[in-house]
Amino acid sequence: MTENRRERVRMSVLKHAPIAAAAVALGFLSAPAGAQTTYNFASMADFTGPYADVMKDLLGSRRPAIEWWNAEVGQKLGIKITFKDYDHRYDAAQVASLWPGIKAELNPVAVLGLGGPDVAALQGRLPGDKVPMFMATAGYGFAWKPDPWIFNQRPTYSHEAVAFFNWLREKRGGSGPLKVAIISSEASPAYIDQQKGIEKYAKDNPDKLEVVESVFTEVQPTDLTTQINRVVRKGAEVISIQTNTAAVVAAKRALQALGKNVPILMSSHNGVLDSARAIGDIKQMEGDYEVYAMAVPTDEKTPARAFFDMLAAKHGMKAQWTVTAVQGLGQTVVALRAIEATAKRVGADKITGEAIRETVLTTPITADQMFSILPGLKFTKDAPFPVSGLTVSIGTIKDGKYAAAAQGVPVPTLNKW
Repeated sequence: MTENRRERVRMSVLKHAPIAAAAVALGFLSAPAGAQTTYNFASMADFTGPYADVMKDLLGSRRPAIEWWNAEVGQKLGIKITFKDYDHRYDAAQVASLWPGIKAELNPVAVLGLGGPDVAALQGRLPGDKVPMFMATAGYGFAWKPDPWIFNQRPTYSHEAVAFFNWLREKRGGSGPLKVAIISSEASPAYIDQQKGIEKYAKDNPDKLEVVESVFTEVQPTDLTTQINRVVRKGAEVISIQTNTAAVVAAKRALQALGKNVPILMSSHNGVLDSARAIGDIKQMEGDYEVYAMAVPTDEKTPARAFFDMLAAKHGMKAQWTVTAVQGLGQTVVALRAIEATAKRVGADKITGEAIRETVLTTPITADQMFSILPGLKFTKDAPFPVSGLTVSIGTIKDGKYAAAAQGVPVPTLNKW
């Protein structure tokens, strides 16, 4: 470099130095990489098991939410959240096998759980490892214990189901109990738990609910004609299937073959839209229902829909606006708000799994903070899910279109099973 060129470079640096210094002072330039603390989430997934068909929307909503939070909230706090997906095929043994490697690889401060296998495999390990897990699903009776490290944004599947049954019974009219058949499977602790909770409520409230039969099938049945014919003959007024879309499709095909019109109740992970997609025609789900304690993803202009649309426009959201997308969004936003509150409580560079859990147990999360994806959440040490003020939403297919059948339906009191 010539002497003249060196002088021009020196003068340019001196000329722009005050501007750069001012920009740093005003926060216009990025902070040094060392000023940002990175924390990891372990993201549980099922790419090859019974829920592979709904992973696109559930997992597809996690990444944009984290990207949004990093840009809009984390950057100001000096925090970045990263995550990695782990395919456990919805198998508790696989979860247990993967967990030591996940801890060693990520040292996660939190887990984004998927379903019953995560709870069954990790509920005894997380307290010792001091890592909280946030679930997208409803809760489980076998995890209904005090001092939780696993947090469900919704009550148990059985709570949600019996809220629907009471609503349907009132809608039906009359004084007799509503007769329900349950299609389940022994392949998952969660499936068995759903059935046990409903049967417990029926036993305690025989004037309101009667279980005509609980049918146990393989995890993804293909033909349920014999079983459906049997429960219809027993007078079932509704068929409860909180397992997966394959079971819904098999039950629907059986009803069609028998020429019977009995509504099917589904949950969030196998709801009317996901099951309609699996069966190939939304009109075939006419008059069927889904129930869950979160927002119904209709086309109405709501805060939840506005948040989803923003993520699609600015953060590459590829998921469709479905119940499973709402699940993934709710779960992720709850975990992120917990990180946010923990940073304000203990400091951005001092966040641990134990600190996050303490925050969750002491700091309510408002509906506004969650864009009304979920109602306000207040966790306590009594249970892994909020135990008061519980309500559910009910979705359906009406005149060939997805619609909300009811919202704000109260959840009755259930005794533990």
